[in-house]
Amino acid sequence: MAVTVAAPSAVRLPFTERGPVSDAVMRHLSGSTEHVDHTELAQRAVARTPDACRDEDLALALFTLYASSYGSIDPLAPDLEWDPHLIATRQVLEHSLEEALRAAVPAPALPTAEKGAVARALFSLTKPSPGPSLSRHVATRATAIQAKELLVQRSVYTLREADPHSWAIPRLHGRAKAALVEIQADEYGGGRVEHMHSAMFATAMRGMGLDDAYGAYVDAVPALTLTSHNMMSMFGINRRLIGAIVGHLAAFEMTSSIPSRMYADGLRRLGFGTDVTDYFDVHVEADAVHEQIAGRDLAGALAEDSPEALSDIMFGAAACMAVDAWVDEHILDAWSRGESSLRTGALL
Repeated sequence: MAVTVAAPSAVRLPFTERGPVSDAVMRHLSGSTEHVDHTELAQRAVARTPDACRDEDLALALFTLYASSYGSIDPLAPDLEWDPHLIATRQVLEHSLEEALRAAVPAPALPTAEKGAVARALFSLTKPSPGPSLSRHVATRATAIQAKELLVQRSVYTLREADPHSWAIPRLHGRAKAALVEIQADEYGGGRVEHMHSAMFATAMRGMGLDDAYGAYVDAVPALTLTSHNMMSMFGINRRLIGAIVGHLAAFEMTSSIPSRMYADGLRRLGFGTDVTDYFDVHVEADAVHEQIAGRDLAGALAEDSPEALSDIMFGAAACMAVDAWVDEHILDAWSRGESSLRTGALL
């Protein structure tokens, strides 16, 4: 007897399309039998977009493709992760994003390829700017609704915290690899699931009455928030960009400790308990240690062992600073107008 196998039916994702490219990619990855040439759609969209970093359709399409590799969205079919058509579309979108970042982010001066010089250059690059500060606003002025918005904005990365940088572990060797593993061991809780930073952030979200399911707020956040995560994923998942992901992590750690203290202080000011503040309090001490390891033992050692990676180390750090500043500026600008920073407006 002949057995008829039904074609897979499309499943519902926790977020919705933002244009033809993201729609076609989402349909393909969720099992739709409808065939759309999303690579051609992506090429057309890339050719006409004025800014790949802020393009809602392109950002969501690339985010969805990366979500397939992370396994972060259950309905995305795992057997399609390496589908050649989807990979071709990803390459189009990655090229566009990388080109936009390299054009928009000023290239830092290169230090000598010596660990002390590299660390000093990174610390200089990541010094706090004298302008408006999102963490200072949260510490002193933010409302409870704005504090919830902050966690929604951060949830796209932080519920997967450390994962984009972990792509670099098998691509490194020697001193740099050991340094990265030391940092990541802390990020993943030192073997205790309740101490995993992503788990602690999920606890903070629940303490604020928010949904801690990954992807629950993707519809709410703008393209720039997705771009911040996409940039990390692009740097981490592409072996040729190993320097960029190392530089990104160094800058990320160097700019975390003081803002985390301010976020924790602001949340206490608003009356939130330790279930919400613990995540930020942990980062005050942890990242003060991590920044030293990341600057000298990770980025500095990589530059010494592979001087050809130095330019991308500094680019990755500068891109981290620039994109995160764009996101913070978007949030502060919206709040200064008395508006929500979220696409969905009064979600909370």
